[in-house]
Amino acid sequence: MSPSVLRELLDRVRAGELDVEAALGALKSLPFGELGDATIDHHRALRLGTPEVVYGEGKTAEQISRIVAELDSKGQNALVTRIDAEKAAFVAARCPGLRYREVARVARLEAHPVPRRDVAPVAVVCAGTSDLPVVEEALETLDALGIPSTRVVDVGVAGLHRLLAKLDVLHAASVVIAVAGMEGALPSVLGGLVAAPVIAVPTSVGYGAALGGVTALLGMLTSCAAGVTVVNVDNGFGAAMAAHRILWKRVEP
Repeated sequence: MSPSVLRELLDRVRAGELDVEAALGALKSLPFGELGDATIDHHRALRLGTPEVVYGEGKTAEQISRIVAELDSKGQNALVTRIDAEKAAFVAARCPGLRYREVARVARLEAHPVPRRDVAPVAVVCAGTSDLPVVEEALETLDALGIPSTRVVDVGVAGLHRLLAKLDVLHAASVVIAVAGMEGALPSVLGGLVAAPVIAVPTSVGYGAALGGVTALLGMLTSCAAGVTVVNVDNGFGAAMAAHRILWKRVEP
């Protein structure tokens, strides 16, 4: 249950539009709902400002559809990450209104409109076009949280003039998410250019010695740009959630 839904429920009780027993029935699903093979955290939106997110890899399409339906039935928006097109089609057939973004591998179902947050955009910046799936995952997550964003693509260190041409956008950002593979140098450059928090996302893009993103991860962890935060390899979702936590007190609904 989201803060806005709970406020509406309590306002209706106060106004006499809803009796106490009916309100109690609506609250019985807090703090969680049990589905047998999944336990849905309905209290998370009240604690953290975001409803539970479904990680699609490793779950069957049937499991995902039941979890999404449970969230929807309680008035919570559903965000599913790392879901392929086949699973998404199965879920959409059972949960009308599900929207799928193939590049991001993200599916969303909105039980209610997402309030837009009054905050400067988060700039999601990537070194190369091959990093776009991670960028799109971050952008979809930010949008699901109501946080505005700006997309800056293919501005890696192989041609720094491309990045410097975007400095006005970067300086206007509340947070910068820097997505890069290979040696992962982009976040260090950004950390020396902008004062906003920089969240580095290593990607698994690169030839053999890139080690599936480990080289970029280690490079970002040892960045000489002070204060750069690093999330796991290919974790665009985690970067967006980190931005949400950084901005929370400024964007709390």
